[in-house]
Amino acid sequence: QVQLVESGGGLVQAGGSLRLSCAASGRTFSRYAMGWFRQAPGKEREFVAAISWSGGSTYYADSVKGRFTISRDNAKNTVYLQMNSLIPEDTAVYHCAKGRGSSWQPPALEFDYWGQGTQVTVSS
Repeated sequence: QVQLVESGGGLVQAGGSLRLSCAASGRTFSRYAMGWFRQAPGKEREFVAAISWSGGSTYYADSVKGRFTISRDNAKNTVYLQMNSLIPEDTAVYHCAKGRGSSWQPPALEFDYWGQGTQVTVSS
């Protein structure tokens, strides 16, 4: 069983930045790809970004490419999402997710555990 706990959300003005963190339990964190998803009210969950088990490869949704950066620290069992140039359309609950296995074949990535999420609100 893996537990994922997100933090770092909040209210920010358009053009601002936030850094989300996701702390994972367990000793096998470094074996898995990790990802971030988001869900806005009334909308389906949307993929945001993913990172390979080593951190050497990343993959982004077109909507956040160039503005968001995913990274990880395997020594701390933590994955991050640096969000810059935020726009109101980025408002959502952001969830981190654990990859199903160590395979890295974006966009064909599968995830099997999600955290509870952290709210990000961008005001105009």
